[in-house]
This record gives sequence, C-alpha cells and structure tokens, in this order.
Amino acid sequence: MDTPLKTSFTYPLTEDQQILLTEVLQAGNYRPIVVPYAQVAAETDTCKIILYQSGKCLVQGRAAQEFVTYVLEPKVLGHVGVGYEEMLNPEAYAPHMGIDESGKGDFFGPLVIAGAYADNALAKTMLAMGVKDSKNISSDKKAHQLARDIRSLLGKRFSIVIIGPQAYNRLYAKFRSVNAMLSWGHARAIENLIEQVPECPRAISDQFGDKEQVKRALMKHGRKVELVQRHRAEADVAVAAASILARAAFLSALDKLHKDYSRVFPKGASDQVKAAAEDLVKQHGASILLKTAKCHFRTTDKVLAKLALKREALGREGMVKSKPYTFRRPA
Repeated sequence: MDTPLKTSFTYPLTEDQQILLTEVLQAGNYRPIVVPYAQVAAETDTCKIILYQSGKCLVQGRAAQEFVTYVLEPKVLGHVGVGYEEMLNPEAYAPHMGIDESGKGDFFGPLVIAGAYADNALAKTMLAMGVKDSKNISSDKKAHQLARDIRSLLGKRFSIVIIGPQAYNRLYAKFRSVNAMLSWGHARAIENLIEQVPECPRAISDQFGDKEQVKRALMKHGRKVELVQRHRAEADVAVAAASILARAAFLSALDKLHKDYSRVFPKGASDQVKAAAEDLVKQHGASILLKTAKCHFRTTDKVLAKLALKREALGREGMVKSKPYTFRRPA
C-alpha cells in the first residue's frame, strides 16, 4: 500500500530564506491571498503557502508535499528531502570542489580562502554531519567542531589559504581591489587542492566578480578545472564545507592576535571594533594596524582621525585607495 502524502508542513525560516520564499511566490504562478499576521501568502488550486511575520512557513493542501519537495526545499531551504537529493540536484553529488572565504568584511584579522572536495559519498556524509553555510552556524565553538570533523573526513582533500594582515595590506597595495585579491586567493586554493585531487573537474564558488580574473590567476593544472560562479553557492555542500574551514581558520587567527597582544579583537567593523582599534593604536602606534587589520577599510580613517593622525603614519601600504584592477600574470 502506498504511503499517503502529507498535506501540512511547517518550517521556521531564516531572514534570507524568507526573502527567497517571497521572491518565489511573487515570480511564480501563485495567487496572492490575505491571511492575518502573514508577511506574504499565496495559493494554487491545490496548495496554500503562508509566511507569517514570525518567520514560520506553513504549507497546506493536497499538493503540499509536492511544493515542499520540488520548490521549498531546493529553492528556499537549500537542501532537499531524504531520497530526492540526487534526483533533484545530481550536480551536487558529482565530483567537484567548493571554494569560499572568511574575513572579507572584518577589519581585524586575515582574509581566508578555503577549498573542499566532495564526491557522492563525501557529500552524503557531510550532509549527515550537518555541514551548512558557516553564516548559519550559531556559535564559534560549533564552527570549530565541524571544521575538525570536515578535516578528519577529507584528509588531504581540502586547502586553506590564509592572507594575514601584513600580506593582505601588501597585496592590496598591488591589486587595489578586494575582488582581484579574492580571485588570486581562489586561484591559489584551487591550485593547492587540485594537487591532491587532480581528477576534480569543477570548482564552485559564490559570485563575487569577473570569473576571467580567477582563470588568469590559475596556473597550468588549475586551468583544466571548470569554474562555476553562482549566487548563494553556499547551498552546495562542498562550498558550505569550505566556508566552515575558512571561518574556523579565521577565528583561530583572531585567537592568536588575542594571545599576541593580550586584548580582544572583535569581528566585523562595528563601533566596538573602532574602539578596540583606537586603544591598540594608542598603545602601539599607528603602524600596528598594518600587522593586525585591513587598512583600506574606512574604519582606519575614523580611528586615525579620532587620534589626530593621518594615513601617512601607515606608510605607503596604508595610503592605498581602491580603484579598478585586473589581475595579469607576469610575462
């Protein structure tokens, strides 16, 4: 006897998932309906979809399971139900590597780019481990734990490129573009990983700039890899694994700064970060920012202005202003 289809589903959605569901309902062949306390609600002849102000999503009707399986899970939740994964998204289970970064928006600490390999068996294992985009991981402790599990599972089939603050500021003075630096870092992560998994055919990353920049930064072996850039690439389990590896490495680097200077280095670029930077400069001088921070951030100007200092105090590498740059391989 066939198992009867479920006719009601409830899911708590993150802010990003709420935006995605709203876009799906507005773009698809759905009729808007009015429901109390709903952000958005729509229906078909066989299904109702309601997104409440609390962030809870309710799907009801004869075709509820079909909507969840073929729309909500792959397009909004970023995963699909057990038994349907390979059918709906076979590409995610084919051999490939995922590339992601951490620290790009943080004033203190390095820029970290990581790569992680996945095939059918590895993808299934990582999904079972709870591997997901690091931005959706609630604690630093959990990120470190997952990173340890991923490294243990993959063995040598991952790569981590850490661009510390001093190297970052030197490279920024050369490239004058964060995207150009990302292209260079992604290329290095791909090259390092392809040495361990030479048969890997594809590299997937988030859409951050011109894909040709990454291609030009690749060496001989990396040029054989198909580069795929897409929005919300972190829904791919290999990219999600890379994001966790990158975040854990970034957090470890902040911990080392904390030990080296006996002070907390906050994440991000908030007022708390600005206050910490001011105290750091008062104690060690302006040049300390070259060793601990990404000096092209506007935070640098705010900190120096508060202390009646100018960028000249940072030297040539601290004076650089952003402008378009295209990576070119040396002749």
